[in-house]
Amino acid sequence: MNNVPQLFDLTDKISIVTGANTGIGQGIALALAQAGASIAAVGRSSMDETRALVEATGAQFHEIRADLATIAPTASIVEETLKTFGGLDILVNNAGIIRRNDAVDFTEEDWDAVIDTNLKSAFFLSQAAGKHMIASGQGKIINIASLLSFQGGIRIPSYTASKSGLAGITRLLACEWAAKGVNVNAIAPGYFVTNNTTALREDQDRSAQILARIPAGRWGDPSDIGGAAVFLASRASDYVHGTVLPVDGGWLAR
Repeated sequence: MNNVPQLFDLTDKISIVTGANTGIGQGIALALAQAGASIAAVGRSSMDETRALVEATGAQFHEIRADLATIAPTASIVEETLKTFGGLDILVNNAGIIRRNDAVDFTEEDWDAVIDTNLKSAFFLSQAAGKHMIASGQGKIINIASLLSFQGGIRIPSYTASKSGLAGITRLLACEWAAKGVNVNAIAPGYFVTNNTTALREDQDRSAQILARIPAGRWGDPSDIGGAAVFLASRASDYVHGTVLPVDGGWLAR
């Protein structure tokens, strides 16, 4: 009997995916659902499209409206998921924002907004989920990092700081929680077709520069991230802790 598919089977697993209304979050929610997981989708706006895609796989879907600009909803997100589905096995911290400006002109308001959403809320939602996972002796937390966890970038100082910090928090939580049965890892997407990259894709010169460096020769599609998410959410990654996995079309290799 071929046991490989069973390693990636998420049947009866319960997952929270933040920022699941579009883009990478939607792609991850769909991939987890296709592997059998139930989805608690967290977002600020309607997730009707994500609901339709997930429910078409036969998976259960529950929408949680929450704004992760502050940590206020983090505990209630976990509580609502537990109340709705009766458990929690997987957390994907995907919600994030970006602000662009030269470092010499960057405002404190834009700094705080990005750090609070991308880093602070991700940590405290991990904390809320982690308490349940540690008590149950198992769980998978997947943080959505970035190429800017490895590189500096330009004109996005708070985004670079948040994603570098998220990689660090991933490693710290892995060190604390690995022996407690909780895997904490991260995915570092490259240049994907999402709302956050609209400005780059519409700038013909900048888009051409980016494409010229990607060995795969194209921007990533949200569906390209699903396999990595399923791997890190499944039994196949039970001995993987504290890694930041690039899914970047080869960007970092060049």
